[in-house]
Amino acid sequence: MKQYFDVKSKYPDAILLFRVGDFYETFGEDAVNAAAVLGIVLTSRNNGGSDIELAGFPHHSLDVYLPRLVKAGYRVAICEQLEKPSKHKKIVRRGVTEMVTPGLAMSEQLLDHRQNNFLCAIYRYSSQQWGICFLDISTGEFLVASGDEQYMQQLIQSFNPSEFIFPRSQKELFFERFGKDHYVFVLDDWAFAEHNNEEKLLRHFKIKNLKGFGVHDMPAVIVSAGAILNYLETTENRNVSHISSIRKIVRDEYVWLDEFTLRNLELLEPQHSTGQSLYQMMDRTLSPMGSRLLKKWISLPLVQLDRIERRHGAVEELIVHKELRQGLAQSLKKVGDAERLVSKVSMEKINPREMAQLKNALSEMGLVKQLLEKSKLDFLPAIGEKVVPCERLIEQIGNALAEEPPTNLSKGGVIRAEYNADLDEFRDLISNSKERILELQEKEASATGIDKLKVGFNNVFGYYFEVTNKYKDKGLVPEHWVRKQTLTNSERYISQELKILEEKILTAEEKILELEVRLFSELVSFAQDYIKQIQINAQLMAQLDCLHCFASLAESYNYVKPQMN
Repeated sequence: MKQYFDVKSKYPDAILLFRVGDFYETFGEDAVNAAAVLGIVLTSRNNGGSDIELAGFPHHSLDVYLPRLVKAGYRVAICEQLEKPSKHKKIVRRGVTEMVTPGLAMSEQLLDHRQNNFLCAIYRYSSQQWGICFLDISTGEFLVASGDEQYMQQLIQSFNPSEFIFPRSQKELFFERFGKDHYVFVLDDWAFAEHNNEEKLLRHFKIKNLKGFGVHDMPAVIVSAGAILNYLETTENRNVSHISSIRKIVRDEYVWLDEFTLRNLELLEPQHSTGQSLYQMMDRTLSPMGSRLLKKWISLPLVQLDRIERRHGAVEELIVHKELRQGLAQSLKKVGDAERLVSKVSMEKINPREMAQLKNALSEMGLVKQLLEKSKLDFLPAIGEKVVPCERLIEQIGNALAEEPPTNLSKGGVIRAEYNADLDEFRDLISNSKERILELQEKEASATGIDKLKVGFNNVFGYYFEVTNKYKDKGLVPEHWVRKQTLTNSERYISQELKILEEKILTAEEKILELEVRLFSELVSFAQDYIKQIQINAQLMAQLDCLHCFASLAESYNYVKPQMN
């Protein structure tokens, strides 16, 4: 309990799920809240003379209960056992490995695959200058903008963040200007210090200045973007290499749509529960990535003529070349949500089955590239040229993973046969342990002349050789055998070779799991070198998906390609 209170003191504003053996336990006020939200039994425990409320659930039910807590508006800190229990260690080391909030969700149970899940940092730099930053940790998208209060309102309406962070000194100002119907978390003012945040951005992106992102002269943006990185660190989200760039939202590149226009034209959300928005009517995308991008395209319409004409040209090519469109559709369906899968690679939260899905997605991207480049058209091949083939990664995943790996790494059967010699040996031992014992028995019988040699097993000293008195009296027992037990008609011995084989057999399952965990971890590390390339590919697939969607709509409703000036 002392350990629990030490950890809890560092996360006073979160429900702490404290791992104890096979359970996550909550105590005190956390237990009262958790029991009410989750519908689990609230009990109490006597600790040193005083009762404390207690509520818990099995660790394998985390995916069921965690989303309920977050959707109820709670921040949740997950405290794991950081070492294996043993006879010599009464209390194992524990620590918070993950903090989950509405704006920092990675679990599929918390995310809508057709919508971004943005965390928003907002900061008033001066009376007319605000900085705003939107981060979707599940995709790595990092969007920034600056402007007046009205522009902030429009962006908030367009991006609909799940969580806002801002400095404590601006709390009342935020509520006054943007309302109280938001999930918010207040940070100390030092988290919005301009110089510190610029340094933080430079360190994160491993660059010397911010000119490449075009935000070097935007102090309000630097402050809000740096504050988000601060927030990630304090919430135990440190493996975030998939946040690899900053994209500036340039106001002049898009049609100005204020919050009233977005709402009254029902572009993204219907005004009535039975209604449908423009986005819902138009969404014929084939992947979650395409659906998310379509929402951005609707809320940020282009004003640059050349970009509009390129988009129209690509749509026209897809309408005219139906065979190309059909081939593209088949691959886009199989690409799935590569954007969120690669984010899980960065955060080391990807499971074996998802890694196999990523390999399949990359293979389909390669087919899309070939399909577009063969088409010899004007607009679509330019997209295909930018797709980065990841053949080495596809090959590595294919070599390492079993044909149909499980979701849970601890279930075993993750790594393909013949990928690792040690793993093959341990698997062979489990499958053929009786044969291995029999081989050793026959070998020793032949070497010693004890043709009736037997191998047995008991719980006291494990495997043993049993030699009848007839052979013992002939002096056939080797000197290096150690006598362990004398019976009426025989004696039992062990040898070094027998003990080594026994150790291998009895620990094979444990060693297999350890080895599979290590090999899968190495595969994830290998994949991390490809994060940027996969993100580029995913963005290109999302664009193609939206263009395909437009072609489908145009064909259905007999839309005409407009002449723009």
